[in-house]
Amino acid sequence: MANPKIKSSAQNMKKSNATASRKPAFKCPYSKAELEEIFRRFSIQRPEPKGELEHVNPFTLVVAVALSAQATDVSVNKATRALFAVADTPQKMLDLGEDRIRDYIKTIGLYRNKAKNVVALSEKLLRDFDGEVPQTREELMTLPGVGRKTANVVMSMAFGHATLAVDTHVFRIANRLLLAPGKTPDEVEQRLMKVIPDQYLYHAHHWLILHGRYVCKARKPECERCVIADLCRSPEKICDVPAPLVELPQQMIAAETAS
Repeated sequence: MANPKIKSSAQNMKKSNATASRKPAFKCPYSKAELEEIFRRFSIQRPEPKGELEHVNPFTLVVAVALSAQATDVSVNKATRALFAVADTPQKMLDLGEDRIRDYIKTIGLYRNKAKNVVALSEKLLRDFDGEVPQTREELMTLPGVGRKTANVVMSMAFGHATLAVDTHVFRIANRLLLAPGKTPDEVEQRLMKVIPDQYLYHAHHWLILHGRYVCKARKPECERCVIADLCRSPEKICDVPAPLVELPQQMIAAETAS
Protein backbone atom coordinates (compact mmCIF):
# COMPACT_ATOMS: atom_id res chain seq x y z
CA MET A 1 0.00 0.00 0.00
CA ALA A 2 1.34 3.39 -0.97
CA ASN A 3 2.07 5.79 1.84
CA PRO A 4 -0.31 8.77 1.94
CA LYS A 5 1.22 12.06 0.88
CA ILE A 6 1.85 14.36 3.80
CA LYS A 7 1.11 18.00 3.07
CA SER A 8 3.69 20.52 4.13
CA SER A 9 2.92 23.00 6.90
CA ALA A 10 2.96 25.77 4.27
CA GLN A 11 0.24 24.00 2.27
CA ASN A 12 -1.85 23.46 5.39
CA MET A 13 -1.45 27.11 6.40
CA LYS A 14 -2.47 28.28 2.91
CA LYS A 15 -5.61 26.15 3.03
CA SER A 16 -6.39 27.37 6.56
CA ASN A 17 -6.01 31.01 5.55
CA ALA A 18 -8.21 30.52 2.49
CA THR A 19 -10.91 28.91 4.64
CA ALA A 20 -10.71 31.67 7.23
CA SER A 21 -10.99 34.42 4.63
CA ARG A 22 -13.96 32.84 2.86
CA LYS A 23 -17.21 34.67 3.65
CA PRO A 24 -19.89 32.56 5.30
CA ALA A 25 -22.85 31.95 3.01
CA PHE A 26 -25.69 34.40 3.58
CA LYS A 27 -28.71 32.84 5.23
CA CYS A 28 -31.82 34.98 5.40
CA PRO A 29 -33.43 34.78 8.87
CA TYR A 30 -36.91 34.96 7.32
CA SER A 31 -38.67 31.88 6.03
CA LYS A 32 -40.09 31.78 2.52
CA ALA A 33 -43.59 32.14 3.97
CA GLU A 34 -42.54 35.17 6.03
CA LEU A 35 -40.98 36.85 3.00
CA GLU A 36 -44.17 36.26 1.03
CA GLU A 37 -46.20 37.77 3.86
CA ILE A 38 -43.96 40.84 4.23
CA PHE A 39 -44.32 41.82 0.60
CA ARG A 40 -47.97 40.80 0.45
CA ARG A 41 -48.65 43.35 3.17
CA PHE A 42 -46.63 46.03 1.40
CA SER A 43 -48.67 45.32 -1.74
CA ILE A 44 -51.95 45.83 0.13
CA GLN A 45 -50.76 49.04 1.78
CA ARG A 46 -49.43 50.52 -1.48
CA PRO A 47 -50.88 48.60 -4.47
CA GLU A 48 -49.28 50.87 -7.08
CA PRO A 49 -46.21 52.48 -5.51
CA LYS A 50 -44.57 55.15 -7.60
CA GLY A 51 -41.28 56.97 -7.58
CA GLU A 52 -41.51 60.52 -6.31
CA LEU A 53 -39.14 62.19 -8.77
CA GLU A 54 -41.12 64.22 -11.30
CA HIS A 55 -40.32 63.62 -14.97
CA VAL A 56 -42.02 63.70 -18.35
CA ASN A 57 -39.98 61.17 -20.36
CA PRO A 58 -36.99 58.80 -19.98
CA PHE A 59 -34.51 61.64 -20.55
CA THR A 60 -35.89 63.85 -17.79
CA LEU A 61 -36.01 60.79 -15.53
CA VAL A 62 -32.30 60.12 -16.08
CA VAL A 63 -31.51 63.75 -15.32
CA ALA A 64 -33.73 63.83 -12.23
CA VAL A 65 -32.24 60.65 -10.76
CA ALA A 66 -28.70 61.85 -11.45
CA LEU A 67 -29.51 65.15 -9.72
CA SER A 68 -30.99 63.34 -6.71
CA ALA A 69 -27.62 62.05 -5.47
CA GLN A 70 -27.11 63.47 -1.97
CA ALA A 71 -30.35 65.45 -2.32
CA THR A 72 -34.00 64.86 -1.47
CA ASP A 73 -36.63 64.14 -4.10
CA VAL A 74 -38.56 67.18 -2.87
CA SER A 75 -35.63 69.53 -3.47
CA VAL A 76 -34.94 68.01 -6.89
CA ASN A 77 -38.58 68.37 -7.94
CA LYS A 78 -38.62 72.03 -6.95
CA ALA A 79 -35.60 72.67 -9.17
CA THR A 80 -36.54 70.52 -12.15
CA ARG A 81 -40.11 71.71 -12.66
CA ALA A 82 -38.86 74.93 -14.21
CA LEU A 83 -35.87 73.25 -15.88
CA PHE A 84 -37.89 70.55 -17.63
CA ALA A 85 -40.45 73.12 -18.77
CA VAL A 86 -37.78 74.62 -21.04
CA ALA A 87 -35.48 71.61 -21.63
CA ASP A 88 -36.97 68.12 -21.82
CA THR A 89 -34.68 66.67 -24.52
CA PRO A 90 -30.89 66.33 -24.81
CA GLN A 91 -30.74 68.93 -27.58
CA LYS A 92 -32.79 71.48 -25.65
CA MET A 93 -30.58 70.89 -22.61
CA LEU A 94 -27.46 71.59 -24.68
CA ASP A 95 -29.07 74.67 -26.17
CA LEU A 96 -29.76 75.89 -22.65
CA GLY A 97 -26.08 75.58 -21.73
CA GLU A 98 -24.22 74.77 -18.53
CA ASP A 99 -24.50 78.24 -16.98
CA ARG A 100 -28.28 78.35 -17.36
CA ILE A 101 -28.62 74.79 -16.10
CA ARG A 102 -26.65 75.78 -13.00
CA ASP A 103 -29.08 78.63 -12.37
CA TYR A 104 -32.02 76.23 -12.42
CA ILE A 105 -30.47 73.64 -10.08
CA LYS A 106 -28.40 75.83 -7.74
CA THR A 107 -30.60 74.88 -4.77
CA ILE A 108 -29.42 71.25 -5.11
CA GLY A 109 -26.21 70.04 -3.49
CA LEU A 110 -23.15 69.69 -5.75
CA TYR A 111 -25.03 71.63 -8.43
CA ARG A 112 -21.92 72.79 -10.31
CA ASN A 113 -20.64 69.29 -10.92
CA LYS A 114 -24.15 68.02 -11.63
CA ALA A 115 -24.69 70.72 -14.26
CA LYS A 116 -21.51 69.56 -16.02
CA ASN A 117 -22.75 65.98 -15.94
CA VAL A 118 -26.14 66.96 -17.39
CA VAL A 119 -24.38 68.64 -20.32
CA ALA A 120 -22.00 65.71 -20.83
CA LEU A 121 -24.86 63.22 -20.51
CA SER A 122 -26.88 65.10 -23.13
CA GLU A 123 -23.91 65.24 -25.50
CA LYS A 124 -23.32 61.49 -25.20
CA LEU A 125 -26.99 60.65 -25.77
CA LEU A 126 -26.96 62.70 -28.98
CA ARG A 127 -23.60 61.38 -30.14
CA ASP A 128 -23.93 57.68 -29.30
CA PHE A 129 -27.65 56.95 -28.96
CA ASP A 130 -29.40 59.28 -31.44
CA GLY A 131 -30.78 61.28 -28.54
CA GLU A 132 -32.64 58.29 -27.05
CA VAL A 133 -32.12 56.90 -23.56
CA PRO A 134 -30.69 53.35 -23.80
CA GLN A 135 -32.52 50.52 -22.06
CA THR A 136 -29.68 48.32 -20.83
CA ARG A 137 -27.79 48.78 -17.58
CA GLU A 138 -24.43 48.56 -19.32
CA GLU A 139 -25.28 51.34 -21.78
CA LEU A 140 -26.93 53.53 -19.17
CA MET A 141 -23.84 53.33 -16.97
CA THR A 142 -21.71 54.79 -19.78
CA LEU A 143 -23.57 58.09 -19.32
CA PRO A 144 -21.79 60.73 -17.20
CA GLY A 145 -23.22 60.89 -13.68
CA VAL A 146 -25.08 57.59 -14.05
CA GLY A 147 -24.12 54.75 -11.73
CA ARG A 148 -25.73 51.39 -11.09
CA LYS A 149 -28.45 52.80 -8.83
CA THR A 150 -29.51 55.43 -11.36
CA ALA A 151 -29.44 52.86 -14.16
CA ASN A 152 -31.66 50.50 -12.15
CA VAL A 153 -34.18 53.28 -11.42
CA VAL A 154 -34.40 54.20 -15.10
CA MET A 155 -34.72 50.58 -16.20
CA SER A 156 -37.59 50.10 -13.75
CA MET A 157 -39.51 53.37 -14.05
CA ALA A 158 -38.96 54.13 -17.73
CA PHE A 159 -38.82 50.67 -19.26
CA GLY A 160 -40.64 48.33 -16.86
CA HIS A 161 -37.75 46.07 -15.86
CA ALA A 162 -37.77 44.37 -12.45
CA THR A 163 -34.64 45.89 -10.93
CA LEU A 164 -33.58 46.92 -7.44
CA ALA A 165 -32.08 50.36 -6.98
CA VAL A 166 -30.36 50.40 -3.59
CA ASP A 167 -30.52 53.92 -2.26
CA THR A 168 -29.89 55.02 1.33
CA HIS A 169 -33.37 53.90 2.43
CA VAL A 170 -33.21 50.45 0.83
CA PHE A 171 -29.68 49.94 2.17
CA ARG A 172 -30.79 50.86 5.70
CA ILE A 173 -33.94 48.71 5.61
CA ALA A 174 -32.11 45.66 4.23
CA ASN A 175 -29.54 45.88 7.04
CA ARG A 176 -31.79 46.99 9.91
CA LEU A 177 -34.40 44.31 9.29
CA LEU A 178 -31.68 41.70 8.56
CA LEU A 179 -33.56 41.14 5.32
CA ALA A 180 -30.44 41.22 3.13
CA PRO A 181 -27.58 42.69 5.17
CA GLY A 182 -24.51 43.79 3.27
CA LYS A 183 -21.60 46.19 3.46
CA THR A 184 -22.10 47.69 0.01
CA PRO A 185 -25.13 48.59 -2.13
CA ASP A 186 -24.12 45.95 -4.68
CA GLU A 187 -24.01 43.24 -2.01
CA VAL A 188 -27.40 44.29 -0.66
CA GLU A 189 -28.85 44.33 -4.18
CA GLN A 190 -27.60 40.81 -4.93
CA ARG A 191 -29.04 39.45 -1.68
CA LEU A 192 -32.38 41.20 -2.06
CA MET A 193 -32.75 39.79 -5.56
CA LYS A 194 -32.39 36.31 -4.04
CA VAL A 195 -34.88 36.70 -1.18
CA ILE A 196 -37.70 38.83 -2.63
CA PRO A 197 -40.47 36.62 -4.07
CA ASP A 198 -40.60 36.88 -7.87
CA GLN A 199 -44.19 38.10 -8.02
CA TYR A 200 -43.32 41.11 -5.85
CA LEU A 201 -39.97 42.00 -7.39
CA TYR A 202 -41.17 44.71 -9.78
CA HIS A 203 -42.55 46.98 -7.03
CA ALA A 204 -40.20 45.88 -4.23
CA HIS A 205 -37.72 48.70 -4.69
CA HIS A 206 -40.44 51.35 -4.27
CA TRP A 207 -42.03 49.59 -1.31
CA LEU A 208 -38.70 49.45 0.52
CA ILE A 209 -37.86 53.08 -0.28
CA LEU A 210 -41.25 54.35 0.89
CA HIS A 211 -41.21 52.16 4.00
CA GLY A 212 -37.79 53.52 4.90
CA ARG A 213 -38.67 57.12 4.11
CA TYR A 214 -41.98 57.33 5.98
CA VAL A 215 -42.08 54.50 8.56
CA CYS A 216 -38.74 52.85 9.30
CA LYS A 217 -36.98 56.21 9.46
CA ALA A 218 -33.24 56.61 9.91
CA ARG A 219 -33.19 58.33 13.29
CA LYS A 220 -36.34 56.99 14.89
CA PRO A 221 -38.31 54.12 13.36
CA GLU A 222 -42.06 54.53 13.83
CA CYS A 223 -42.73 50.89 14.67
CA GLU A 224 -46.32 51.59 15.72
CA ARG A 225 -47.06 52.52 12.08
CA CYS A 226 -45.39 49.41 10.65
CA VAL A 227 -47.53 46.74 9.00
CA ILE A 228 -44.80 44.11 9.43
CA ALA A 229 -43.90 44.84 13.08
CA ASP A 230 -44.76 41.28 14.13
CA LEU A 231 -42.50 39.77 11.46
CA CYS A 232 -39.62 42.24 11.76
CA ARG A 233 -36.32 40.80 13.03
CA SER A 234 -34.70 44.16 13.75
CA PRO A 235 -33.06 44.39 17.20
CA GLU A 236 -34.09 48.08 17.17
CA LYS A 237 -37.83 47.52 16.98
CA ILE A 238 -39.94 48.68 19.91
CA CYS A 239 -43.30 47.21 18.96
CA ASP A 240 -44.53 43.71 18.03
CA VAL A 241 -48.06 44.70 17.08
CA PRO A 242 -48.49 45.45 13.35
CA ALA A 243 -50.36 48.53 12.21
CA PRO A 244 -53.78 47.93 10.60
CA LEU A 245 -53.34 46.46 7.13
CA VAL A 246 -55.28 48.79 4.87
CA GLU A 247 -54.55 50.58 1.64
CA LEU A 248 -53.21 54.04 2.36
CA PRO A 249 -55.64 56.80 1.30
CA GLN A 250 -54.46 58.87 -1.65
CA GLN A 251 -54.49 62.06 0.42
CA MET A 252 -52.09 60.48 2.92
CA ILE A 253 -49.76 59.42 0.11
CA ALA A 254 -49.92 62.93 -1.33
CA ALA A 255 -49.11 64.42 2.07
CA GLU A 256 -46.11 62.11 2.43
CA THR A 257 -44.83 63.07 -1.00
CA ALA A 258 -45.08 66.76 -0.24
CA SER A 259 -43.28 66.48 3.09
